[in-house]
Amino acid sequence: MRKQDITIYDVAREAKVSMATVSRVVNGNTNVRKDTRDRVMKVINRLHYQPNAVAQGLASKRTTTVGLIVPDLTNLYFAELSKGIDDIALLYKYNIIITSIENRLMREDQAIQGLLNKQVDGMIYMSDSLPEEAVQAFKRSDTPVVLAGTKDNHQEFPTVAIDYKKADTEALNLLYNDGKQNLAMVLGDPETVVNAENRIPTYKKFMQEHNLGEGHIYSHIKDHSDGYNLYTQLAQDGIDGVVVTSDITAVGILNSAMDAGKKVPEDLEIITTSATQIASVVRPALTAIRQPLYDIGAVAMRMLTKLMNNEEITDMQIELPYELLKKQSTSNE
Repeated sequence: MRKQDITIYDVAREAKVSMATVSRVVNGNTNVRKDTRDRVMKVINRLHYQPNAVAQGLASKRTTTVGLIVPDLTNLYFAELSKGIDDIALLYKYNIIITSIENRLMREDQAIQGLLNKQVDGMIYMSDSLPEEAVQAFKRSDTPVVLAGTKDNHQEFPTVAIDYKKADTEALNLLYNDGKQNLAMVLGDPETVVNAENRIPTYKKFMQEHNLGEGHIYSHIKDHSDGYNLYTQLAQDGIDGVVVTSDITAVGILNSAMDAGKKVPEDLEIITTSATQIASVVRPALTAIRQPLYDIGAVAMRMLTKLMNNEEITDMQIELPYELLKKQSTSNE
């Protein structure tokens, strides 16, 4: 190729990095690993790449862009998380690009690559799962990422969340102390629910330690209608206390139980672990684990700003406090 034909795309392809990474190297951005920077510079020198001066000027003045990966834009849980992110981004005058993977029409790694193709400067990952494909996509990228409201058990990525094990145990303890013996846990997809690989063992451990048998785990319960239809099975299994990972699913169970003539909390106690406004507006109001969703989003965004500016971060695994709100769906309000 002639010198004038060499483009940033050619450099990125030869160096096996994104065009955003090449742009950062060319513009002197310090947020690039030394080995990556050296590899890109070697390709630049070998190909005699000369960045367009006008493009460089535009790049140096462009607004910082952050990509958000969200499972469901209609879910209030993620909406409240996003509000904290947006407020901090507004403070720093960052642009935000939102990518939804609702109904798994797009895999997590595809969403990540789509944002990288848009040359985002950083990403906040709010999906309710962290599959291996996503992990590898993050590792291939030099773009900073922070997990918000989900966990990385290997602690390879900066994370802001709550202690899900502790929260679930506290919810189960509340049901047990109310005299409930046949306890159940209701999940969405077990491979996608937030921190499922910890929450299911936590439930099983609790049941074993309290001599309550193997228990009942109901999965693939995602929305109000799923929860409503599930109640028939809960009744057949004699469930008298249930921990639900989605408040809209919990409302479905609540409505179905009451339509069947059952009393809540006398016949069935319900706790949701993702309290949003929904949990408080239904009647009876749902006992819930209230996560500091706004704060999780805000802290995650602030952490990302530090990563993008190559600032020191003393704690890469942040756990914020939660609160168990006792309402009318359990006995000891």
